[in-house]
Amino acid sequence: MRVTDIQRCEIRPGRLVEWTLHRTAVEAALELPDDCRPPAYVQESHVRTARSVRRDGLFVPTWLGTAFDIPGEVDLDVLQVALRAWTLRHETLRSGFRWAGDEMRRFTLDAGAVVLHREDVGHFSDAETLTRYLQDRFDAAADALSWPNFIFAAVVRDDGTSVYMAFDHSNVDSYSIQRITAEIHELYAAALAGRAVDAAPAASYVDFCATERTDADRIDDTHAIVARWREFIARCDGKLPNFPVDLGLDPEGPLPTQKLLHEMLVDDADAAAFEAYCRPYGGSQVGLLAAVGLIVREIGGVQVYRTVVPFHTRAKSQWSDSVGWYVGGAPIEVPVARATDFDGALEMVRAALRENRLLARMPIARVLHLLGSDFRPTSPDLYSIMSFVDTRGMPGSERWQELKAYGLVRVSYGDQVCAWITRLHEGLQFAARHPDTDAAYKNMRLCVERLRELIVAVARRELVTCGPVTGAQAR
Repeated sequence: MRVTDIQRCEIRPGRLVEWTLHRTAVEAALELPDDCRPPAYVQESHVRTARSVRRDGLFVPTWLGTAFDIPGEVDLDVLQVALRAWTLRHETLRSGFRWAGDEMRRFTLDAGAVVLHREDVGHFSDAETLTRYLQDRFDAAADALSWPNFIFAAVVRDDGTSVYMAFDHSNVDSYSIQRITAEIHELYAAALAGRAVDAAPAASYVDFCATERTDADRIDDTHAIVARWREFIARCDGKLPNFPVDLGLDPEGPLPTQKLLHEMLVDDADAAAFEAYCRPYGGSQVGLLAAVGLIVREIGGVQVYRTVVPFHTRAKSQWSDSVGWYVGGAPIEVPVARATDFDGALEMVRAALRENRLLARMPIARVLHLLGSDFRPTSPDLYSIMSFVDTRGMPGSERWQELKAYGLVRVSYGDQVCAWITRLHEGLQFAARHPDTDAAYKNMRLCVERLRELIVAVARRELVTCGPVTGAQAR
């Protein structure tokens, strides 16, 4: 599904209905004993960062969500049954954290205690007013520092209903979001027909957190993975890398607001041809990283492209249907100054990924703790990312365009560039949130234009050669 923000997901007027966890369930959670399963390192880092930024006086919403349509007249009672059944499948949604001093401790509500409360908010005749309301509501209800931290909503019209679901990032990743449309449609159709559906609980992300953390806690600062990160960070001047073009940042200034840049890069034909060309080197992800490396060399005079590449950590098939934040990062260094053509850059990226991909299995937060450096979080993003996901194998993906299905990111504050490139049935889509400065906008626009040109040139088998690095060409 296309990645965008709530302002650009085709919100239309209608009667708004909301579902949240019932107050009786919330009150029951207050009395729960601690769950011995600890938070994942990525969850703890996320929540601690949110708390640190909040203490500095800034509220930075970080929720993710989805939007999709259910055509025709919708029975809200049946939709509520489907939403509850889906919630029960995924244990992380009924699991939260509380503080004991400076320690984060988990609690988990029993499935039988999960009750959804429905509220009819009223009719909205203006799409812009409804959009503002939903964003504000999601900011409050899907907050990293509160629990529960998810909310479901529906905008009901005579010809169909649009469903919106928002979650704090600690509960979900992009794979989680992309599975929701098909699952809710299946559960709704089954409930409407009065038939049973196989809605047994998926493998628990809470269990995964415990296993991953146990494994991570077995390493110490002498481990080879820690040494590799230590070297990488040292070559990044003691920091985790941002996107290496001029972003117009003021090092002494406040955390800047962000802007969303999103558009289709190329259609299906060019995306398929680009993928075919890059396949001997590892596929589209390798090709896109190679292309971006060459582009930042051209724009910013970069000699070595350093970045952290996100990879999912669903190494075993048991986690494939599970909702959670299954993402790690691998540091790579690509000496793009030595590339004389696109094939050369492909070789470099392939080698870097082969060498370092498995590092993504070790949570970065654990590594940073072992490094002992001061990585006090002052920004909601530890580093810049460029994520690639091929969604064509996701259940129901062929209907996403018809159902107006979107993955939603919250664009608020941040000094990093977070980019998502998504392979859809229709082609390649690019979305990124970046600092809202003139320099960042100009350079990110230039990056996207050059990326499109390079993909098309490769797809159409035009020769892509690279001249020497001449220094920054855009400021």
